[in-house]
Amino acid sequence: MKSTIYYVSSLTGNDKNSGLTPDSPFASLDKINEISLCPGDKVLLEKGSVFSGQYLHIKNCGDYEKELIEIGAYGEGKAMPRIEADGKGMWYQDYGLSLDSPGHIYKGDVSSAILLYDTENILIHDIEITNAEEYTDAESYSAPYKTDRTGVAAVSKNRGTLHNITLKNLYIHDVNGNVYNKHMNNGGIYMTSFKPDDQDSTGVSRYDGVTVEDCVVINVSRWGIAVGYSYCHAKFKGAELNEDTFKKYGNENILMRNNYVKFAGGDAITPMYALRPLVEHNTADSCASEMNDRIYRYPKKRMGKVAAAIWPWKCKDAMFRYNEVHDTRLNQDGMAYDADSGDGTVYQYNYSRQNEGGCIMFCMQEAIHNTFTYNISYDDLGGIISPVKNPDSFVAENHFYIRKGVPLLRRKMKNGKITLKDNVITELSSK
Repeated sequence: MKSTIYYVSSLTGNDKNSGLTPDSPFASLDKINEISLCPGDKVLLEKGSVFSGQYLHIKNCGDYEKELIEIGAYGEGKAMPRIEADGKGMWYQDYGLSLDSPGHIYKGDVSSAILLYDTENILIHDIEITNAEEYTDAESYSAPYKTDRTGVAAVSKNRGTLHNITLKNLYIHDVNGNVYNKHMNNGGIYMTSFKPDDQDSTGVSRYDGVTVEDCVVINVSRWGIAVGYSYCHAKFKGAELNEDTFKKYGNENILMRNNYVKFAGGDAITPMYALRPLVEHNTADSCASEMNDRIYRYPKKRMGKVAAAIWPWKCKDAMFRYNEVHDTRLNQDGMAYDADSGDGTVYQYNYSRQNEGGCIMFCMQEAIHNTFTYNISYDDLGGIISPVKNPDSFVAENHFYIRKGVPLLRRKMKNGKITLKDNVITELSSK
């Protein structure tokens, strides 16, 4: 089948055009939402275009690596085409069952500028995305049930395992989601797996092959980048996690590389339910910016005024390397890195600076076999390491530059077992 290139321009387009050449582009994204895209098709948005109150919701799939669906940009100039969803692009999210904590919201309306619903073999690149609302007062911004919003949302439900989703060089900013809803498709980039309508025929919904690379995510709530929470969470209870469980129920081949996340209301970058995810060369700047009593005011029955910057959830053998985190805001967590519930997390060659909750946490009894080696912590605050109720944290050959008066182990969060070996501690001058 011959592939098709569709052109869209808010500058020169008209929805009565064919959309098939740069000289006859469509004017709106509505025309693309009406089309059933085929493997190899491309949707190109003209640079300098602004699509206000519009969105892209893609439900079609590419076929294999050489026949991706591609969504990107064309034309001259430096300005990326911009999608301004402005609360449009509503869809209904439902995991199909309650989540691991009864306080987590698991269904409801979501606004997404780009939605990939049961979509695979797709590349999206070189687009600017916003999904903002102007708030006139703090009460409205902190409202407990305001709309969940996403820059890019992805859903796996009725196609079994989804493959080959790549998000590259996206600029996502000003996404004013709901700060209380941790696991809705809520924030800059958020991917999820829902319970299939007929799992016996379609298989478990999950991801195998997600790349998020070279993206800039600024001023979003709640999450910066998350891949991806799953309805199969009950399969991952306990500390020891079996590789076969991930191959059947979890996510594989997850790569999060060279992204910059600033002013995420909660956490910055998190792989979830993933086997050997690789998270490298990312920067988190001033995140957990809404985890405070000024903004996080009306959680109702939802808990969760906690956030760290770059960390895994229920992963096995996650690798975090060459990342940088600075200025994470203080909350019940507030550290740069967190070896949270999971098996075999490795942090190596990372850098942290002036994070108000410290450098690294080993979180609770279900975080096992985790190591923190060859990293640098410079002037982190509050207590450098938090081995809270952890059975076997291992910290070796790191260099900790510590301000006088800041403890190596964070007070009230040091009641776990920790092995410290060959670390270098340098006291910073007070001058």
